[in-house]
Amino acid sequence: MEPMDMTRIERPASPNTFLAGPEGMKPTPDFVTRRQNLPASVLYEKARVLFSGQPRTYVAAEFPDQRQVHYVVRSAIMNFPDLVTVEVDPAGADRSTVVVWSRSVYGRSDFGVNRKRTEQWLTALRQSTER
Repeated sequence: MEPMDMTRIERPASPNTFLAGPEGMKPTPDFVTRRQNLPASVLYEKARVLFSGQPRTYVAAEFPDQRQVHYVVRSAIMNFPDLVTVEVDPAGADRSTVVVWSRSVYGRSDFGVNRKRTEQWLTALRQSTER
């Protein structure tokens, strides 16, 4: 596995994905993440530790130099895999942004699971940075 170019995400026609990223990102995110007042290396470490500890979440690949982690998240009932890629990018001096690309491997609809997970993860990350 190699790092993903998050600017070249190709969105499928099916409604089983969710993309969160900074304003102006291409492709256009479903949810706009705000800039954090932390260096990218610090935000990356916080995200990596926090997201890796989520239920049924496994690290598939990690690229610290690019501040990118790929996860497999298994559903509680049928054990279906979802793929989640997280990247933290610098956004000026001591500021950074996060991109989360969550998508189902199987099925046309995800019943909002990717959106819900991403929003929960981003809320937890925001709370951890406000401490």
